[in-house]
Amino acid sequence: MAIPQAESHRARARPPVVRRVPLRQLLRVTSVAGGIQFGWALQLSLLTPYVQELGIPHKWASIIWLCGPLSGLVVQPLVGHMSDRCNSRFGRRRPFIFAGAGLICFAVLIIGHSADIGWLLGDRGNTRPRAIGVFVFGFWILDVANNMTQGPCRALLADLTGKDHRRTRVANAYFSLFMAVGNILGYATGAFSNWFKVFPFTVTSACNADCANLKSAFYLDIVFMVITTYLSITAAQESPLGLSDRSTPIAADVSGQSSHAQEAFLWELFGTFRYFPWPVWTILLVTALNWIGWFPFLLFDTDWMGREIYGGKPNEGQNYNIGVRTGAFALMLNSVFLGITSVLMEKLCRKWGAGFIWGISNILMALCFLAMLITSYVANHIGYLGHDLPPNGIVITAVVIFAVLGVPLAITYSVPYALISSRIEPLGLGQGWNFLWFLFQSLLLFLAFSLLAVYLLLS
Repeated sequence: MAIPQAESHRARARPPVVRRVPLRQLLRVTSVAGGIQFGWALQLSLLTPYVQELGIPHKWASIIWLCGPLSGLVVQPLVGHMSDRCNSRFGRRRPFIFAGAGLICFAVLIIGHSADIGWLLGDRGNTRPRAIGVFVFGFWILDVANNMTQGPCRALLADLTGKDHRRTRVANAYFSLFMAVGNILGYATGAFSNWFKVFPFTVTSACNADCANLKSAFYLDIVFMVITTYLSITAAQESPLGLSDRSTPIAADVSGQSSHAQEAFLWELFGTFRYFPWPVWTILLVTALNWIGWFPFLLFDTDWMGREIYGGKPNEGQNYNIGVRTGAFALMLNSVFLGITSVLMEKLCRKWGAGFIWGISNILMALCFLAMLITSYVANHIGYLGHDLPPNGIVITAVVIFAVLGVPLAITYSVPYALISSRIEPLGLGQGWNFLWFLFQSLLLFLAFSLLAVYLLLS
């Protein structure tokens, strides 16, 4: 009888078998990141120039972008809370992903047709206030939709992989891969100047060739978004909340927050700041300085190329538009460098340490921004601005700077998060600090855009 009892004991002690999510399924689920990032790439490269073509002064352009941090502060926490408690028969995450993708498609249709809608409402001349109003409405809907979609996408990956940390790393690697692919395709789409010939019906009385290129790019964005969303939500086999809770013991903590953090009030979460040691505050401070530098670049990169390198202005000749397309091409190379750096990140940090890699990346970022100032100075003093295209050397220098900036940008996206995670974990604050980190990032974004707006308004 001793042998059967021992075997019975070993059977009870054996850990339960965890069903591993097939890699093909993870690949399909994460494909939606490509559709989202495709739209982000178009938004970052083309919309700042476009609002100026509608008649918004250069100094006011950054005011519109304040929607991003404002919607992020409100929408993502609210959607995350609702998604965690959703008991739809389609699952907790898929309804929000589907709704967010639908809103993205609706928003880009409004943005792409804002000039046409303004024309129908009576706009004439270079300044089109009705088109501007339609654009701002669509732009805010787009930012809300982007924030509404991204959180459930990440949470869905956590739901599927659970405590299988290897699969979690693979899922996040796939997610980053599709983000890079979406960026490259989006920036390449923005760099192409003949979409209006592919879709000739986009050219109207209110929408010239440049406007038609933007409209056509957003049509492609809708197609890409529909395909990737379909692949993602059909691959994810979610169960309703009650069933998943009964069948999966980890369902309470795979949503990105622990149950304690979900129930905590906002002010209780902010109260955890007092437990942060000085190294954590140092990381937060350096991160704040990073993003105050990054966001003006991300907002005005193609505009800088059109104005400072090509010497053009919106609605005045073709130099500005050529510069914008060149900037979009440079951002495509930026995404390639970003993707390569992301793949090598773990090896670099293991060899030299995450803190050292982050410090070197900050120095590289500062040198690149300094190189942009020097390039602008040289371009303004060699005498071609206003009557000729820039020399090849100036263009190549600007493109190289944009591309190299992909390296520190990739490090900024990941290393500070890892550093603060390693220092917060021993404090026993649970997963609530993820929520605080997101709020901190949104506040930084809001601060960066606010400072930029004040500077432009006073200049």
